Amino acid sequence: MSSTTFDNAFVRELPADPETRSGVRQVHGALFSHVRPTPVAAPRLIAHSREVLALLGWDGAVVADDAFARVFGGNDLQPGMQPYAANYGGHQFGNWAGQLGDGRAITLGELINPQGQRWELQLKGAGPTPYSRSADGRAVLRSSVREFLCSEAMHHLGVPTTRALSLVATGEHVVRDMFYDGNPEREPGAIVCRVAPSFIRFGNFELPASRGDLPLLERLVDFTIRRDFPELVADAAADKHALRARWFATVCERTARMVAHWMRVGFVHGVMNTDNMSILGLTIDYGPYGWIDDYDPDWTPNTTDAQGRRYRFANQPGICLWNLERLASAIATVMPDTKPLEDALQRFVDVYTECERANVAGKLGLRECREDDVRLMDDLRGLMRDAEVDMTIFHRALADVAIDAPSLAPLQGAFYDDAKRARAEPAFIDWLARHAARVREDQPDAATRRAAMLAVNPKYVLRNYLAQEAIDQATAGDDSGITTLLDALRRPYDEQPGREALAGRRPDWARRKAGCSMLSCSS
Repeated sequence: MSSTTFDNAFVRELPADPETRSGVRQVHGALFSHVRPTPVAAPRLIAHSREVLALLGWDGAVVADDAFARVFGGNDLQPGMQPYAANYGGHQFGNWAGQLGDGRAITLGELINPQGQRWELQLKGAGPTPYSRSADGRAVLRSSVREFLCSEAMHHLGVPTTRALSLVATGEHVVRDMFYDGNPEREPGAIVCRVAPSFIRFGNFELPASRGDLPLLERLVDFTIRRDFPELVADAAADKHALRARWFATVCERTARMVAHWMRVGFVHGVMNTDNMSILGLTIDYGPYGWIDDYDPDWTPNTTDAQGRRYRFANQPGICLWNLERLASAIATVMPDTKPLEDALQRFVDVYTECERANVAGKLGLRECREDDVRLMDDLRGLMRDAEVDMTIFHRALADVAIDAPSLAPLQGAFYDDAKRARAEPAFIDWLARHAARVREDQPDAATRRAAMLAVNPKYVLRNYLAQEAIDQATAGDDSGITTLLDALRRPYDEQPGREALAGRRPDWARRKAGCSMLSCSS
């Protein structure tokens, strides 16, 4: 690890906050502030991702060295690291919030791996920054476990995402009011090291645009294209406005593909503010997320959003488009013509529609998705909603329904309520007959079709109750639940004999238990 190469382009090429004093402040004319992580009492490595270690070019033995926990717990820096916190704004729950920034995230540097790839290393929960507002810059164990596990789970599901290198206990406690009810408690603290090619967000562009600082915005736009989208810079003499338009169209396409994957696997982000949207089309900032258990298009895991349900499951594609429109408004201030931006927003709609049709075909085991197949899926979703059916289990088990004699038997384990199942059974039998007739039109090879369905319909997802069980164990001093879950989530599409309990329905006790149904933003 000591021989690692860092090339900190963000720090080198963009303007820094001239202030070096500590303390919260409004930062103008700068895109970041230099800040060091605050050391913790007793950094201890709880878990790490061997895949991310390899991605960074490090041998697995590096985690056995105490230096690893010290660096990724915020107590030491490696040569070449230049830590900073980024300055950005954002729309939160539909309203402009002004300056936000990295309030508890500190980027250590941009690592260049042996393949020449750039990976930004960022500590979450590493102490206060100029953007911490009234907070302490720390993170609790429960939220850190969830972020660590979900980052890796999403990657193995095939969803574009930031990654997680490590989870380090701090040996300190953090005071949090988990339910915002005036009853704060001391909780164990932890730090996650997040990894991505870039952590630039929509809000990075919105803030200078909102302040009318167009030279700063132009520097950031052109830097982002040059560093993070080099494939677009084919001609150094290309018109800069045309290049910016191509870039924004690419952002729209990547965002469409990302959210289509969310919908495929039943993931709900929970806090789709513009400051939580990656410019690379990666899932970023795992806060009060969740997976759909019983299919409910109106479900959100976020207690803060319980009334308006702005970020509910079914609304996620529309929110992505709304967020892209906010980004387009910022970019438009440095463009002579908005037509290319409008075309790019339409590109989001077109790509998402294309991806959603592919999702329908994949989840139903069809060669392609026709208009009638969209209605077939819509009808199924209505049945699953009304009968309280588990989305993940149903689609996985659908591969085992015999096309020549469709039966509800392979799907029994997907129902949460026996009375609702009994009432809905005739409608499901009718739907299965329609589905079987459609599949027979494809004249499929049964084994090939089944394998294709299992490859897009996961068996293992990070259900909230599973994460909470691992958190409860870790809080009691047993980290084994974290490593067990991490290992199972590495192969979400495989059967994994002996781990069937991790693929079951949400148990009744978890229906309304804190951390297993809805979660707060408190972390």
